Amino acid sequence: MQHLDLLVIRKALEWSESGRRVWLCTVLATYGSAPRAPGSLLAANADGEWIGSLSGGCVENEFLERLVADVFCEPISQLRYGDGSDPHSQIRLPCGGVLGVLVENLAPDCEVQAHLRDLESALAGQRRLIREVALPGGERRLLADTAQGLRVEREGDVLRLRVGAAQRLLLAGYSSVAQVCAEFGQSLGFEVVLCDPRDEVLQGVELPGVEIRRQLPSEVIRLGGCHADTAVVALTHDPRIDDLAMIEAVRTPAFYIGVMGSKATTAKRFERLRRIAGLDDSDFARIVAPIGLNLGSKTPAEIALAVLADILRVRNGLTREEI
Repeated sequence: MQHLDLLVIRKALEWSESGRRVWLCTVLATYGSAPRAPGSLLAANADGEWIGSLSGGCVENEFLERLVADVFCEPISQLRYGDGSDPHSQIRLPCGGVLGVLVENLAPDCEVQAHLRDLESALAGQRRLIREVALPGGERRLLADTAQGLRVEREGDVLRLRVGAAQRLLLAGYSSVAQVCAEFGQSLGFEVVLCDPRDEVLQGVELPGVEIRRQLPSEVIRLGGCHADTAVVALTHDPRIDDLAMIEAVRTPAFYIGVMGSKATTAKRFERLRRIAGLDDSDFARIVAPIGLNLGSKTPAEIALAVLADILRVRNGLTREEI
């Protein structure tokens, strides 16, 4: 599964290298119902060709009409759809939603192309970046991203846009909780990968849109299945799967690592992993166990909700005390 934003940047780079000016659009904020999350991308050229998405289609059509009419001549434009504040737009989004968009007018030069190549490498999972865009002039710079947080933030006249690979949810083993986590994860925009070598467990399992790998999760992780935008969760209660997954996961830059089990089970697991695999306190500090927020969850759906809520907490850079 390729990240849509990666396809956007690759096409923008292709257009730029062929000498064509590119307008790169970024969703800055959404209020109410909106189809695309902050940080989502769309690219277009003066011929009306485009790739990516800002909404369900009506915004794109109006934007392209204005682009072809040579409206976006400045290095930077900011648009707001849905609340009537833009005198040039009468669009109303579904359910009263509001959409803020940044439009960058990019000349086909070497500096822009180098910038796009850096974004391509980040979206391909090679590194994570923060892209700073100064307002109103549009000056850009890239910084290494070493923390989790919101994809779009503003500090004075500077926009800070996080750029990284598609957020991945790696499910280490199948269970009833993993089934619901996969469904929730997809609805939240995660690329979901389920790893389980047990044919008898996967018999009859149907998860449309989920990549199912019939391998030990630990092998998938060891062979590069995790990057810095990956959440690894083990939900089987089978130590042959869960323990090995934890051993490999703590050796990766995964932003969330969690395993299901009671406090007593967790204490026994950590003692076992310390003795057998040599894991230490710094490794255990990276493992969320018992997994998820304490919501009093009992059913698979409730447990999955607690797990995904905790992953979102970490992804958005929040401590448990802040929620």
